[in-house]
Formats: sequence, structure tokens, C-alpha cells
Amino acid sequence: MPKPPASRLTLAILLSVLTACVARPAGNDPPPPQAPAVNAVGDDYYRSLLTTRPLSAFLSGAPEAAPDRLDQNGLAELERWRQREDEWLARLRAVPADSLVGTPERVTHAVLMSALEASAARRVCRDELWSVSQMGGVQQLPPRLAPVQPVGTAELRRKALARYRAFGPYLDTEIANLREGVRQGYAAPRINVEAVIEQLDGLLATPPDASPVLLLAERDSAPGFREELTGVIATTLHPALERYRAYLRDEYLPRAREETAIAALPNGAECYRARIRSFTTLELDPETIHRTGHEQIARIEAEARPIAERLFGTTDMTEVYRRLRDDPRLEFASRREVLDTAEAAVARARAALPRWFGRLPRAAMVIDPCLPFEEKSGCPNSYSPPAQDGSRPGRWRINTNPRRASRVDLESIAFHEGYPGHHLDLALNQERPEAHPVTRILGNSGFSEGWGLYAEELASEMGLYSGDVAQLGRLSSAAFRAARLVVDPGLHALGWSRERAIEYMMAHTVLSRETATSEVDRYIILPGQATAYMTGRLEISRLRAEAERRLGAAFDIRAFHDRVLGQGRVPLPFLREEIERWIAQAGSGAAGA
Repeated sequence: MPKPPASRLTLAILLSVLTACVARPAGNDPPPPQAPAVNAVGDDYYRSLLTTRPLSAFLSGAPEAAPDRLDQNGLAELERWRQREDEWLARLRAVPADSLVGTPERVTHAVLMSALEASAARRVCRDELWSVSQMGGVQQLPPRLAPVQPVGTAELRRKALARYRAFGPYLDTEIANLREGVRQGYAAPRINVEAVIEQLDGLLATPPDASPVLLLAERDSAPGFREELTGVIATTLHPALERYRAYLRDEYLPRAREETAIAALPNGAECYRARIRSFTTLELDPETIHRTGHEQIARIEAEARPIAERLFGTTDMTEVYRRLRDDPRLEFASRREVLDTAEAAVARARAALPRWFGRLPRAAMVIDPCLPFEEKSGCPNSYSPPAQDGSRPGRWRINTNPRRASRVDLESIAFHEGYPGHHLDLALNQERPEAHPVTRILGNSGFSEGWGLYAEELASEMGLYSGDVAQLGRLSSAAFRAARLVVDPGLHALGWSRERAIEYMMAHTVLSRETATSEVDRYIILPGQATAYMTGRLEISRLRAEAERRLGAAFDIRAFHDRVLGQGRVPLPFLREEIERWIAQAGSGAAGA
């Protein structure tokens, strides 16, 4: 679930509705005395999030999303939000976590505390002053909203048009924020700015009457709606995007930084550590992450060599990766073939789930191809969760360009993004009736991306891979995530150049130069996020190994998976505490039997 996270919108909610959604302990036991204080913070945070940052809440599946506005993205509004964060954090710190053991409020407390502490630590980065990204940047919001923006009634159509009209002032505010960033010494790297300009060129080259935003009108054929939407695109959206592109090209690009390391920004080293903490939920130093990456590369390549020798007659992994990249037999012939292969893998995985999980999501999942304008630089495979109210399914956003897809790793991607990966952890997260709503929309990459990578490995145990090529793809995928542990801190803390990072990725993964370059540019604009995948996977695997060792024959894989996924996208330290408690309970039950 890279993945980082990526956008902004709006939303409104009645206090009475929100209060009704608040989590309560199961059964008739009264809540602990501290529970109302935790729920009050959760209620306040959730209500404020829906009002000021509704796009993130909407795309995370919040059912109360008001679909007619965008985020408040001005610097003054951000400062008011930060003041509220400090208040919420102080209130949570006054509640001892141990007093909440065994209640839903303990999850609420842990998730909110982790999110608020991480956000406070990341303020040193001043992200809002250099937010130019080819990975989920503001230029990608209009077309990405089109498949999920609610329509179907006159009122929803009116609100959809209002939202798209709001892009005018929204993008103008982004320009003002970037100007202030330049004044204070903050700027995005030049290579990322160039990628955003290229995306804008592609988007604006399409005339309003052929815009990808018109997918809205294909989903709602009410008379006159297409014409009115086309008018909004022509008179509001495209002019706003053109202003943004002109600013980036003519004013910002000459001031963009040549250095790719976040260390080049004010307080860059502190910022990088804060971002690692934000994404992984763990306190880790860059050097340790870098060393772990090298260790994992060695482990993975040792496992891959016997398969490589069967397939290619060599154990030289650099040569193996070259063959996996260049062998024309491993290329897809068409977008249709990419989709067919993906759909077959998803179907196999879905059928096998009941033997490995006790609880399965009710929500469906669809495969959603990326749009042509974003395929080259801004659309790696990713997953978007379903709406909590069932109004939209989960979506695996897949890059179906045959030049960007390979038979080698497409199956492992399917198991990561779909079943048993993100569609389980994110859809099940939405389907927790006892949960406070805030815990359904907040999360962290360490848990979700760690689970996604664990799911790739689990798929091998489940017998889902089609053969040696796909198994080598699984190991290549793991090596790819291990290489991120080497490259990300290399770029931002250890003095690596962009070219050195690309060459390392080429030597230790199956990525083509084009894809490796796109990946490295992703790490440059999203420092720290890429470290979460292998970091989280190693933690989940350690917890499973510990449970298997301590429980022996009493270990139940379905119960373990249900426990890991049962409380949502919790911080990894919290997950460890929960699994330790589960092991103790399961062990005492086995002893009693």
C-alpha cells in the first residue's frame, strides 16, 4: 500500500451522527472511567478532520464525507489544525494506556496517540511549503476523484460540480504556499518538479470534452450533466491547472533544488528521522535501516539461487535479474493480457482464503487501470479501500502498460494489493462495528505495507504462485523492498547520489532502468515511506515465529491472522503488545486443556 499517502478533500458531519458511531466495549460491562475522555478526543478529532481535511477521510472510506468541498489548504488553517493537535495530544497523555486494556478505547488511544505524535514531530519538515509531487500530487486529484465521486441524484451532481469548481482557489492556494516555501528556503527537487510538469502537460493536452474527469458523466447520464461538467472543466479546472503549470514551469523550476537529499532542507536530518517514525511507527536510525537492508538482500538472494539455477543455469543474481528484465518471453503482449493475468491471480487467492483466515471482508474489490497520463511517472500499483457504507468497492489501481508490467512479479503484486494483502487489512479495518470511526481512517505504512509484503510471502505457503518464474518474482519483490532499506537512507542520510541509487536497484532487483528511476524519484519526494514495507513485514514475521515457537501444536494460523488484522491498522509497538497478550492467553488455554 506505498505508498504514501496522497490527497485532500471535504466533508461535513452532524455531531449526533458522529456520537452514535463512537465505539463502546462489547457486552454489558461498563466502560472504564477513562473511556469517555478517549472517545471525546476521538469524536473531536474525527469531526474536525471531516471539516478541514475531508479528502483524506473520504478516500479512506468515511461514510459521512460531504462531497462538495476540498480541503482547507492555507497556511493559517494548517496552523489552527496544529494547535488543535497539541490540545488533543495533551488530553490523551492524561489517560494511562494500561487503564484501557481489553477495551476498544485502548485501540483508539493508541492509534490517535501515534498519529498525533508523528504529526507533531514532522512539523519540522514543513511539508506544506514544498509539496510538489508526481506521487499523488494535487494535479492528480481531479481525474482520480472521477471514479469515486458520488453522483446519481440531482443533489449529488450539484455537489460534484461544486467540488470541481473549488479546484480554482485550491490550486491558487497551493501556489501561494510554494511561494512562501521558496522565501523560507524550502523547495522540491528539480527532477520531481519536472515530472509534475510533464504530468500536467499530458493532462492539459486532452481537451475538456475528452477529459478523464468526464468519467463522472459516464457514471451518471442525466440530461445536461455532461455538458455542465464539461463547462466546469473548460472554465475553471483547466485554467487552474494551467496557472499551476505556468507557475511551476516559469517561476518555481528555476528555484527548485538540485540536491535530492532531504538533508539539503533546513533541519533535514531531524525531518528524515521524524518521517521514518511517522511511516513505520518505530524509532529507527538511518544507519540501522541501511544495514538491515543489506542483510535482507543477502538472505533473499541465497533463497533465490536454487530457483535461478533451475531456470537459467546460473546463481549470479545480477545476471539473473538482467535475464528477468530482458527476456522477451516474460513480457506481456497487451494491456488485456496484463489484466487477464491479474484477474486470474486474484481469483485463485480469493478461493484459498477460508483455509487461512477466519474473518473475511464483505466488501468487493475491483481492478482499476491507471490513466494514461500518469502511467510513466506517477502510477505504481496501489490500493484504495472501500467505503465503510458499501457504496464503493476496494480498488487495486494497476499499471497495465506492458512496458511497466512483467510476468515475473505481477502475481506477487496481485497478492500484495488484493488478496491476502491490502484488501484484507484495509477492508476488514472498515468492517469493525465496535471501532471508533477515527481508527478506520487513520493508519500507518508500517502495518499496512508490512502486511502487504507479508501477504506476498504467505501466498507462497498458500500455494498461489503459478511456478518457478512467479516464485522468483516473489523473491525479487522481497529484494526490491529490502533494496529500499538500503537506498532510501542512502539517498537522504548517507550521501548517495540519484544515479548510485538507480544502479543499486538495477543490480539487486528485476526493475528496468525506467522503473528503477521512477522508484528512486519516488523515494526522493517521499523520504522514509519506502522503509515501511520490509520493516513492517519483518516485525509481523517475528511475531508469528514467536507465536509458533511458544504455542507449538496449539498455534492456529487462522487465529493468528485474525488477531493481527482484528483491531485495524495499529502502530507496530501496539501490535506486539497485542500478540504477546494473545500468545499468553492461547498458551494458558492449551495448558488447561
